[in-house]
Amino acid sequence: MESLKALSREELRELAPSIFNHTVGPKLTEKYVHIPTDTIVDDMEALGWVPYSVKTVRSRSKNAATKKHLVQFFNPDIVINNEKGEADMYPQLLLINSHDGSTAVKFEMGVFRLVCSNGLVIKSQDFGGFKMRHMGYSFEDLRVYINQLVETLPTVVANLNKFSQVEMTPEQQYEFANKAVEARFGEEKQLTSEEIDNLLSAERKEDQGNSVWVVMNRVQEKLTNGGFSYLNAKGKPRKARAIKNFTQDIDFNQKIWSLIEEYA
Repeated sequence: MESLKALSREELRELAPSIFNHTVGPKLTEKYVHIPTDTIVDDMEALGWVPYSVKTVRSRSKNAATKKHLVQFFNPDIVINNEKGEADMYPQLLLINSHDGSTAVKFEMGVFRLVCSNGLVIKSQDFGGFKMRHMGYSFEDLRVYINQLVETLPTVVANLNKFSQVEMTPEQQYEFANKAVEARFGEEKQLTSEEIDNLLSAERKEDQGNSVWVVMNRVQEKLTNGGFSYLNAKGKPRKARAIKNFTQDIDFNQKIWSLIEEYA
């Protein structure tokens, strides 16, 4: 199983040039104090967190360079091992920023599972993210916020262990899968029993079992990646598309986290 790999500055610039853009939207006032994303990336690396993935909002607008973008970080020294002592997951920090005033600097916490190259964004009252408004910035403020998130990691690991220890009945699995489908699509798509069975089936040995954790991973991965068949409102077969929009991806992942908390 391969570990995550940090992206170089050249790779970041090629994948998401908006990270290095220091211009701002034309409608912003003097009260807006822009916080450049590349500055935060430099400071995150100084704190031990390196970028491994970037995503941007697709736009044909002339102001595309100011639009919302996402940078995902991991810390090579902070890893969650499986029962065999092997690296299984990395805690991740997600940075969301824009240069047009549409969003504050926002951090979310999550976990990245190596076996399926998929992430889960945490949503909880006990631990989660923070925001920094575009009204000033300092490395010290960032350091305090990041340290506060890191301090919650033992609680995160304890919850993940709890998810792995609680077994779900077949009825609970079907209920969870249906709730996850609604979280992904709303009420517009209903899956048949056969399609739900497909969502719940394990594709690899690491996902076999009935614990809350492995059931969640099976369903979440398939609903995120799409490609499965379902019947639309008119009863015609369709194939689900993968989630491409990172805002939608984060929202869906946080809903999934809330769902599994109900069962654990």
